[in-house]
Amino acid sequence: MHTPTYLSAELRLPTNWLDYTILGIYFLVVLGIGFAARRSVKTSLDFFLSGRSLPAWVTGLAFIAANLGATEILGMAANSAQYGVYTTHWYWIGAIPAMVFLGLVMMPFYYGSKVRSVPEFLLMRFDRAAHLLSSVLFAFAAILIAGVNLYALAIVVEALLGWPEWVAIVVAGFFVLAYITLGGLSSAIYNEVLQFFVILAALIPITFLGLKKVGGWDGLSDSLTKSHGADFMTSWGGTGIGSDNPLGANWLTIVLGLGFVLSFGYWTTNFAEVQRALSAKNLSAAQRTPLIAAFPKIFIVFLVMIPGLVAAVLVPKIGTSGSDLQYNDAIPYLMEQLLPNGVLGIAVTGLLAAFMAGMAANVSSFNTVFTTDIWAKYVVRGREDGYYVRFGRLITAIGVLASIGTAFLARSFSNIMAYLQTLFSFFNVPMFVVFIIGMFWKRASMKSGFWGLIAGTTAAMVNYFVLYKQDIVDIPSDQGANFVSAIAGFVAGAVVMVAVSLFTAPKPAEELQGLVYGTRSPGMAEPPAPGDEAWYRKPALLGWGAIVLAAACYIPFSF
Repeated sequence: MHTPTYLSAELRLPTNWLDYTILGIYFLVVLGIGFAARRSVKTSLDFFLSGRSLPAWVTGLAFIAANLGATEILGMAANSAQYGVYTTHWYWIGAIPAMVFLGLVMMPFYYGSKVRSVPEFLLMRFDRAAHLLSSVLFAFAAILIAGVNLYALAIVVEALLGWPEWVAIVVAGFFVLAYITLGGLSSAIYNEVLQFFVILAALIPITFLGLKKVGGWDGLSDSLTKSHGADFMTSWGGTGIGSDNPLGANWLTIVLGLGFVLSFGYWTTNFAEVQRALSAKNLSAAQRTPLIAAFPKIFIVFLVMIPGLVAAVLVPKIGTSGSDLQYNDAIPYLMEQLLPNGVLGIAVTGLLAAFMAGMAANVSSFNTVFTTDIWAKYVVRGREDGYYVRFGRLITAIGVLASIGTAFLARSFSNIMAYLQTLFSFFNVPMFVVFIIGMFWKRASMKSGFWGLIAGTTAAMVNYFVLYKQDIVDIPSDQGANFVSAIAGFVAGAVVMVAVSLFTAPKPAEELQGLVYGTRSPGMAEPPAPGDEAWYRKPALLGWGAIVLAAACYIPFSF
């Protein structure tokens, strides 16, 4: 797991003028959207939250596209080549329930309180110390994750197209910087809607041609069962406590570590995702945003899992010392082997779109948090609105430059997904435990939020860097270690919050309206928008529908 992330030089694609024409058209459209969105930016609310004016279908597609970055394309295909059908857990357990919980339970508090960011909610619920710490942690994590997407894009472009790595970084960074600086969040969101369909157009041919290459699903299943064992093609086989499996985790750590702590920590408190819902035109649209996104999320797993499985068949020793290809090479390898010119151009464009969507989501959330939660509240306060719009554009440029600097930290991970899950266990999980206790327990004191964040982050890092990396505790894989780190961070944060709350004063009850479950604020009592009585506009029905469909998808792969 500690070998470099470089892609094999043997993956160079036979691109021609048609492929580059498709790529050029895409970049022109991206910039065009940025210029078009610029006209709508008149206030800081327009720049950072699209004026809270966007319909649910737009924010829903942007919500899922923001997640379709390096994690989804290279990382999940690598996961599948390494761990097999266990990858389904990251979707049907590690995403759908948390997305439904965000829409049904948490969005009324986020949207109803009219906060501009996730950390700002902590300021209202706890105190300035918790707010500042969460803002700094999120800003730092956003730059690290944006760097993952930028680095992954650079190594893919270098391997596939022959561009020098620095050229790929500069070109991609420039386009993301340009359209976010021009049009703010609206530009990022409308580009993410475009990128969603471009990404699908890239993944669908790879998936179907890959299946055809290995004799369909039956041929794929027979080959991998023979070479990797029966558990490789099941979701739950071999996950009993004490059993060995490729993932290095049992059902308990999967359900608690991934399905609850990591999943809920990411989807409910990661502002790069929540920001899309906060830009919706009303509370009902904000609630439907993650629920609309949940339905394509159920099926996207097939478009990233199957290519990884196909690569494991075609290159039996992928990711080992017996092969020049690493797990992250799965998608690029299939592109090189299977796609004709024209389709190849669409696939390359889809990869670039995926990385740019992931990077843009983190950069746009970074500029919002840094400007509104750090700069405007603690450094330069009380300036006119236009000043913060100008500063937001400046900090966007700084964020892109910082992402370039952090991109190379991903080098030490052969599986990008493992690196990202490590970051989530450090930064998202502690924030989630603070949110969930603060949102459901009135007695949680003002001081408990800060110390819960400190304890959760510290415990997760100690487990990973000390207990796991120093071999004090035997954990079979990085992914297994991430699950344990998440559980450790959650438990430590919760215990410390409860202990601190018992010895410090709670927030006055009148200041908790709309911030704790069972209380309401005036902003949460808005009337439904016209047409909201239709079944497809009802968040509860959408949410339960997504959970039932995801559970049904599990059945063929369970045992």
